[in-house]
Amino acid sequence: MVFKWREKKRREEEKSIAHSLNFDDLKEELKDSLKQSDDLAFHKIEKEHHHILIIYLENIINTDQLHQHIVKPLERTADEPDPKSIANNINIGKISVTNRLIDITEAILNGNAYIYAEGQPCGVLADISEKASRSLEKAETESLVFGPKVAFTESLSTNMNVIRTNINDPNLCVEEFVLGSRVKTKTYLIYIKDIAEEENVNTFRQRIKDLEVDSIMDSSVLAQMIEDNSYTVFPQLVTTELPDRFSISLLHGKIGILVDRSPQAIIGPSTFLNFFESTEDIYMRWNMGTFLRVLRFIAIFLSVLLTPAYVAVLTYHYEVIPSSLLVSLGESRSKVPFPPVFEALLLEFIIELLREAGARLPTKVGQTMGIVGGIVIGQAAVEAGFTSNILIIIIAISALGSFTAPSYAIGTAVRIIRFPVIILAGLYGGVGIVFAFSFLLIHLLKLTTLGRPYLSPIYPLTIADLKYSLIRMPFQYMGKRPEANSTIDSEKMKAKKKTEKKDVDE
Repeated sequence: MVFKWREKKRREEEKSIAHSLNFDDLKEELKDSLKQSDDLAFHKIEKEHHHILIIYLENIINTDQLHQHIVKPLERTADEPDPKSIANNINIGKISVTNRLIDITEAILNGNAYIYAEGQPCGVLADISEKASRSLEKAETESLVFGPKVAFTESLSTNMNVIRTNINDPNLCVEEFVLGSRVKTKTYLIYIKDIAEEENVNTFRQRIKDLEVDSIMDSSVLAQMIEDNSYTVFPQLVTTELPDRFSISLLHGKIGILVDRSPQAIIGPSTFLNFFESTEDIYMRWNMGTFLRVLRFIAIFLSVLLTPAYVAVLTYHYEVIPSSLLVSLGESRSKVPFPPVFEALLLEFIIELLREAGARLPTKVGQTMGIVGGIVIGQAAVEAGFTSNILIIIIAISALGSFTAPSYAIGTAVRIIRFPVIILAGLYGGVGIVFAFSFLLIHLLKLTTLGRPYLSPIYPLTIADLKYSLIRMPFQYMGKRPEANSTIDSEKMKAKKKTEKKDVDE
């Protein structure tokens, strides 16, 4: 059955409109191809010695362009309407000549008009598409204080315009792919020719070419399809809505992907530490940027550790609690009937419910829901004896720590990881926490991103790259591009910052 389906599909792809078709036959061919769609329109131009038929879908074309640049010029011209003269008379930038039915159908679905003169061997496709899109707006999920605020949109041409504006380098290469057997989605593979390593480019290119799917609805879907490990909770390719982050990554030797109808771009190969970086670190002074990066790492570590540590200490390790704190802990938990592990899981679950409800509700209602819901539920839980005051403080700190990650995907991964670590801490105490962190470390060491180590530059250790990940050094010490990207042109800045003043005449 699979062979017959593929053979039928191959025959359909090879099918062409017969030479010298009359208009009625052509209409029937295209109506059958587009399943009798009611928005398929036909505009006929009748002249003394010849007739021209224009075919298009009403809802996805620019009607002004149709009438001003196609219909009127063809009505005025006295030339014989062969494909060459039609192409010369219409004022459209993107045109092509074809007689293959599958090409005509796909082009019409993408906003092209098919112009056919009766009796001619082929017709002309003119791109007059008008796709729904929004203008460039401020980034929402990756908000910044410093630096450009503009974000990608769902329009591929608009996004490419922004990238070309940011990087006006002739070595910027753009490779086009069309993904999806049912819903055709245009995709751009973007890299800088004399910087990006060819092996990384080939890996991206091959994984995109190997995809056989009905449709790619968003760049995040494509990222999951081409990543190395689909079973891990950790994302292996960065997705961003910031053109400046995308541009900086290309200049560092990475490869990017833009997907039509998606407001986010893919960057790779991406390491674990890349998900904690923000372009704001570059726009700030180096010491401020370093402080913020270190703060994020500490916050994420505490987010995973604090609640399990509370459960382990209260369940198995009372001796590590200072005597002065032990009294207040005992008083706080005196009315709580549940074991610490159940208490912690209950509060974590409530926090996740509040977060999800706040994200799904309208903006103003969601903010109110998060604040009021957290205060009311927390206070009510303490008064009812479901939990202790100290655990509410710990849960709040853990939740805040997970929100410090610039990447929403890695923040969600951290929140998921907390649950099994809490369970292990409740079952085995400190040994369970050590086991959980050891398992996570081994798992991260085994992960790869496009065949590259996921924990780079920590493993394998590359000291020169630490200034691009763990810390942010002054620019005079960042003259080389990251070694992990294996860039062809590794030098990006030659002159070091001068520390001595010079007179003008020196």
